[in-house]
Amino acid sequence: MPRFKFVAEADVTRAGDGMHLVARVSKLSAQGCYVDTPEGFPAGSRVELRIRYGCSVYELPGKVIYTHSGLGMGILFGEIGEAQRSVLYALLNELARKTGPRSDGKSPVR
Repeated sequence: MPRFKFVAEADVTRAGDGMHLVARVSKLSAQGCYVDTPEGFPAGSRVELRIRYGCSVYELPGKVIYTHSGLGMGILFGEIGEAQRSVLYALLNELARKTGPRSDGKSPVR
């Protein structure tokens, strides 16, 4: 899956205890994202993401799959509904258009 440089504000809330972080998303793909934050959650933590980009808000469940102490964490998206998946794919295709066409002419996200 292609990953795109992406800058957006995000709220990350850990499931279970409700601990909340305000962070910045710096990379985005159809499967997950990288969140820049000096304080992260441990790998394996279930989270709810709320990503604000332009006039849109994307709410996605996820799981922290790795952390870089003092830098951020990688989050794998969980099960998302068809409507939210369509909105996410539309955003990814917009990002792909901004970075230029693929050599095979195909859409990077389906």
